[in-house]
Amino acid sequence: MPAPSDHTHHIKMRSTQMEMPTRSGPAVVEDYDSKLKAAQDELERIQVQREELEQKKRVLEELTARKRTFLSQQVELSEKLSSAVTLIERELYEIRQETEDLEQCRACFVSHLDKLEKINPESWTRDNLSDKLERSILAVDIASDEYDQAATHFEGGRSGAIFGRPSSKRSRTRSHSAQSSDFLLNLRNGLAFNLPICVLGTAALVIYLLK
Repeated sequence: MPAPSDHTHHIKMRSTQMEMPTRSGPAVVEDYDSKLKAAQDELERIQVQREELEQKKRVLEELTARKRTFLSQQVELSEKLSSAVTLIERELYEIRQETEDLEQCRACFVSHLDKLEKINPESWTRDNLSDKLERSILAVDIASDEYDQAATHFEGGRSGAIFGRPSSKRSRTRSHSAQSSDFLLNLRNGLAFNLPICVLGTAALVIYLLK
């Protein structure tokens, strides 16, 4: 029996089938450029976002600073306005009070003046001379006291110049205040309106007696 012979089968493979696909040349460069461009774009996007955040931060810090300044000005101005309102109300109260006192004082003096102008010393007779004289002296004394009380009451105030007193901020002593209170009490009780006045009567009486 003849020995089997070795058969060698040559498998022919195309060289293209054994070659591993490789990329080289322009394709590699193009891919690298694309990735680089994407990375640069991402960096630019991040940079833009960072700048936007920084801008927003600066705006917020500026608004916060302006808010603090506003709050400070608000508190300061509120205190000034509140103080001014309180002082104005106090001033208006004093003005109204002084106006009311002046009105009563004016009415009192008008009444005195009216009665004074109606006195006719020439009509006095020897029979009623004593009575007229006593009433006139009493009236003069009361009118003089009321005038002095009025001058004291308005002394140092806005109306002090009416009585020849300097006008300034009031600074009264206890006795001064008591005199002013007495004056106002007399006015409000109507005492100043019900007493006769004869300032010229006394002078006329003296002239009459010297004749």
